[in-house]
Amino acid sequence: MLIISFILSVLSTLPGWGQVPGQKDPLEKYIAEGLVDNLVLQQKNVSLQKALLALETARSMFLPALDFQFNYQTANGGRAIMLPLGDLLNSAYATLNQLTGTQDFPQLENETISFMPRDYYDTHIRTSVPIVNTDLLYNKKISKQQIVLHEDEVAIYRRELVKEIKSAFYNYLSAVKALEISQSSLRLAEEGKRVNEKLLENGKGLPAYVLRANSEIASEQATITAARRQVDNARLLFNSLLNRPADSLIDTSFNVEGELEQACIRLNGEAGITGREELKSTDQMILLKETVVKMNKSYLIPKLNGFFDLGSQAENWKYNEQSRYYLAGFRLDLPLFAGNRNRQAVIQAQLDVKDARLNQEQIRQQLDVSVRFAQNGLKAAWGTYRSSQVQLEAAESYQRLIERGYRSGTNTYIETVDARDQLTAARMAMSISKYRVLIAAAELERETASYHFNEQ
Repeated sequence: MLIISFILSVLSTLPGWGQVPGQKDPLEKYIAEGLVDNLVLQQKNVSLQKALLALETARSMFLPALDFQFNYQTANGGRAIMLPLGDLLNSAYATLNQLTGTQDFPQLENETISFMPRDYYDTHIRTSVPIVNTDLLYNKKISKQQIVLHEDEVAIYRRELVKEIKSAFYNYLSAVKALEISQSSLRLAEEGKRVNEKLLENGKGLPAYVLRANSEIASEQATITAARRQVDNARLLFNSLLNRPADSLIDTSFNVEGELEQACIRLNGEAGITGREELKSTDQMILLKETVVKMNKSYLIPKLNGFFDLGSQAENWKYNEQSRYYLAGFRLDLPLFAGNRNRQAVIQAQLDVKDARLNQEQIRQQLDVSVRFAQNGLKAAWGTYRSSQVQLEAAESYQRLIERGYRSGTNTYIETVDARDQLTAARMAMSISKYRVLIAAAELERETASYHFNEQ
């Protein structure tokens, strides 16, 4: 605690320390924007919506199903059966007509009945409903578990996106600061040229110093060109994460020192992986695999379905009392032998559970190692940052002494150039190390899943 207090007391002496009252944090605004507009996150949300629809489909399987079915057939030829009605009955009918003195018993023709229907239709509405079907129960449960997996997948990427947005934002600020430092160095070089030209006019300078100043100015201009390209690239990456136009402006009014304070607190805090969604996802995957095992084991439970048909069937498109019908029944399915395929499916599902447990342990180990790496990275970045502060103070003091000595004639221009180069390098190192601390802190925040989302 004494170390933390000492570091915070040192930080509090830095310029710009503390949040300006009423100042908004642009980074949080950008994170909120990215969590809505990022294209990859939108795709993952679409996958989640599809999983929700799959659950609704699984639930609907328990409801009765109504189907309209129509069948029409016509044929000619094929197998037929002869019915010799005339041969069998005409003689008897003739005798009866003679006895009765009437023609009440007509003569009959022999008939041929075809097995192939002609102008035959069958139309009905079928109502079917599952009565006993364990597969439907397990499919519904699996659909619910898959929704949780998709929710975890979205949560995992949300955390990854926060880290990427923070890192891209810090890289942009670092590039902007590097450009400012290069521009400041250019101004110092131009000032050195002006002083050397003035001394040469008064007969106290050397033409070689003016030429060296021109060389320094050209070098700094090239550095500025490269720095501007770095700024443009950092802006492109940041805006792409937020799905914004590539040339959108980025608000740089960010409290860097306040974020450094949070990085210092995180450096000395506890780090764990208990909040990682990856672990929750592996737990859910094990549950899903176990559900598949139970479903495969239930193959011995018979499946019972009921159906009810209400329709009409006849030839020659007749529709009457005789054509109308209803048909009701049940269907029972019970597997007796399938070449041990059902048993093998159970064994495979059990192996999937074992594989999921091993995968969970592997992920746990990887996450633990990642947290340790992130901790070490933050410690190293913080140590480099503290060293760069000391180096910058020394370079500033050295540059002031050499500049003063050069003006008084005790130091050469080459020494002023060297001092200026050291100052520029120290400023660059200070700026880079500062933002590397913030990037390392964002990495540790990601590995420990400690960022708190504002769900509103």
